[in-house]
Amino acid sequence: MDPEIEQPTDAEAVEAALGEINSLWEQGLSFAESLLRPWNAYQVGIALAVLVAAYILRRVFGPRVRAWMAAREGWPTWRMRILVVIHTRLQMIFFVALIWSVVLVMREVTWPSRTFLLTIIAELATAWLFVAFATRLIRSNLLRTIVRYGAWVFVTLAILNLQDEAAAILDSVGFNLGEARLSLLTLLQALLIVAALVTVARFLTGSATNRIERNDEISPSMRVLAIKFMQVAFYGVAVYVGLRLTGIDLTGLAVLSGAIGVGLGFGLQKVVSNLVSGVIILLDKSIKPGDVISLGETFGWIQTLGARYASVVTRDGKEYLIPNEDLITNQVVNWSHSNDFVRLDIYFGTAYGDDPHKVRRLAIEAAQGVDRVLSNRPPVCHIVGFGDSSVDYILRFWIQDPTGGLTNIRGNVYLALWDAFQEHGISIPFPQREVKMLNDRPELGD
Repeated sequence: MDPEIEQPTDAEAVEAALGEINSLWEQGLSFAESLLRPWNAYQVGIALAVLVAAYILRRVFGPRVRAWMAAREGWPTWRMRILVVIHTRLQMIFFVALIWSVVLVMREVTWPSRTFLLTIIAELATAWLFVAFATRLIRSNLLRTIVRYGAWVFVTLAILNLQDEAAAILDSVGFNLGEARLSLLTLLQALLIVAALVTVARFLTGSATNRIERNDEISPSMRVLAIKFMQVAFYGVAVYVGLRLTGIDLTGLAVLSGAIGVGLGFGLQKVVSNLVSGVIILLDKSIKPGDVISLGETFGWIQTLGARYASVVTRDGKEYLIPNEDLITNQVVNWSHSNDFVRLDIYFGTAYGDDPHKVRRLAIEAAQGVDRVLSNRPPVCHIVGFGDSSVDYILRFWIQDPTGGLTNIRGNVYLALWDAFQEHGISIPFPQREVKMLNDRPELGD
């Protein structure tokens, strides 16, 4: 808005709004009286008859169309979505086709003025149907609802030639913010324009995201960073341009936005911290989608990196949403940060009567026979101590697929050790205790 233009006072705005409302009321009464005229009443009756006919056709052909859709196996998803939308709006499609047919026939057999109401009804139905189909391209339910109802209201006012009166009434409801005036009309215009621009930004972001994700030359972390940066840029430009197109002076909102920003800064410290931590993670590439990590008791692989949290899926199917701040401040084990090689250690013991040289050889051979154990990095076995009941060993081996799990490969190696020791007579001792019963009890009083 231009601050040099003199804004109307509240009293003048209210008076203008009342005048517009009275004018609309008089037009409404005049239109209602015109419906009592014979040919206008006939046109209303014809429109109602066409609506009933469209309903009957919907009841007759609707199940057939649904059965035909069910038989279309192997069709692409986008085609099936189009068919679903057509089936949902089948009655309106029949109504539009029938009402225009009636209008064209009546224009040929009677005076054009006698199809005036039918033409308006046909134009409204066609515009509403077009808006219903066009808004199906918007995936967000909330955004689709806003754009749909806003477009319905706009085309209705435009066809009825009432946009000037409605604009004057909406513009009379508002308040002054410094040198700028915010009215209900301005807010509605901003909402519709911003919603439309955000829809375009969402479409462009989705198309660019698909291209970035298919580019194998970009690392996974840089893909996520590029997508997030692009989303922020596109949506930010859409909101800014939308507000500027509606004439809202953003400089007049600087003080209010600053106060709101301070309040949000105290209330959303954790959220901001997670956002900044997410950007740091993407920049330093310490964690990226597909990595296998351990954080406390959680072990799994990174599925997605969001703006606020990281999605970690464990082997039992649980999905943990870990805040990005925890990944920065806590100790995280990344099993596949620089490479996928992981060394695992298992401990066991054998009896003192068994030859330790033979035990080491059998343990190494048993580990080498297990799938997923790498042969180019052969296992090793060492004595680590002489225990109370056994000679203690450590068996170390390497794997290259931590995403396949760690507990299962350890279990397979333990099972291979058990089979090898059973076959060669190697015993695994367990602690034994000797309990001695004392029969002599001291006398009372001694």
